[in-house]
Amino acid sequence: MEWTLWAGLAAGLLIAVVTAPVGVSGAVFLLPVHLSVFGVPSPAITPTNLLFNVVAGPGALWRYRRDGALHGDLARLLLAGTLPGVVIGVAIRVFALPGPGVFRILIAALLLPLGLWLGLRSLGPAGRRQAAARSEPSARALTALALAVGVVGGIYGIGGGSLLGPMLAARGLPVTRVAPAALAATFATSIVGAATYALLSLTATGDIAPDWGLGLACGLGGLIGGYLGARLQPRLPETALRLLLATLATTLGTLYAFQALT
Repeated sequence: MEWTLWAGLAAGLLIAVVTAPVGVSGAVFLLPVHLSVFGVPSPAITPTNLLFNVVAGPGALWRYRRDGALHGDLARLLLAGTLPGVVIGVAIRVFALPGPGVFRILIAALLLPLGLWLGLRSLGPAGRRQAAARSEPSARALTALALAVGVVGGIYGIGGGSLLGPMLAARGLPVTRVAPAALAATFATSIVGAATYALLSLTATGDIAPDWGLGLACGLGGLIGGYLGARLQPRLPETALRLLLATLATTLGTLYAFQALT
């Protein structure tokens, strides 16, 4: 049991250092680790991932707030959609869960082409990206997108930054603006999602409660790693951040495509 906690702490730290600069909590990359390495049962794997987000989130958010990056209306618009979405997602997860194969196919179909496209755009002329930035989605569109992502996050415990980040960056929004807002949305929805799972575990049957020890250990690693990653972000140019986000999206899409096919 002790090695599991230390391994969870190390996994959370390493993943968060890489993902926090682009607004991804890291839970989406912990999902296969929890499943394949630590053997967390389903659906307990989802609240365990949400617990990681709750513990790890303040590290990066505190650093972003200190640097003045966590401001503006983007975080508020994303929260308006993800908070109700995650409650819907939790209910679907507990009472009418679609198979994990469907999830893997959907995530692969979304993130793989999106990551490749974002990477190619990031290597293209800067003027093309600036033109795309002028076509920022409306407030209603941002909230609707966040609602859909919140449902997915509630079902599978992946936060939402792994989806919101590439989508918004592909529309031309700078990663330095997207990352703090996406992490804020992930943190808030994870609190709501974890609380909803805790309430449902009192009445529903099955492995619904999180693996508290593993979730807290991974979260502590993510707390440290998220702070370090957020501190690193201002030192990276926008192109490098966009390429990092594209690489994470492509890697995740490829991983889930491989799992779905095998």
